[in-house]
Amino acid sequence: MNLKEIKDLMELMRQMGVSELDVERSGVKIRIKTGRPAWEEPTGSSARPQAEWSQQELQAAKAPAEPAPVEAEHGVLVRSPIVGTFYRSASPDGPNYVEVGDVVKKGQILCIVEAMKLMNEIESESDGKILEVLVENARPVEYGHPLFRIDPAPA
Repeated sequence: MNLKEIKDLMELMRQMGVSELDVERSGVKIRIKTGRPAWEEPTGSSARPQAEWSQQELQAAKAPAEPAPVEAEHGVLVRSPIVGTFYRSASPDGPNYVEVGDVVKKGQILCIVEAMKLMNEIESESDGKILEVLVENARPVEYGHPLFRIDPAPA
């Protein structure tokens, strides 16, 4: 199953209001769950029951990922094609792919959205200048969440 097929499944889930889907094809199993914040189901060795979390941790975990920005009058919004975690660079100590004010070309990598341990490079859909980065690094994003605002290059 390729990334396009997964994106199509996620879009269909969104349209149908389905929050969980299990798919098996050619021995590959995929489970897609949406609509449940990560803090409700901690995983991994560092997971602690919610009762052990500090008040500050609970507030941070329950806070929405990012408020959805109002559509910009100027510029084109680059939106997340998948649900995942937004990263501005390829590694924690590496340089960001782009900064506000950078001029980008169509197809240039802007960021990474990690989904199911897969690193998905998000590319610019047009030439232009980065006007705004709309998500903080390492924050969760939903399908369609605005990531960047780009001033398209004049034709």
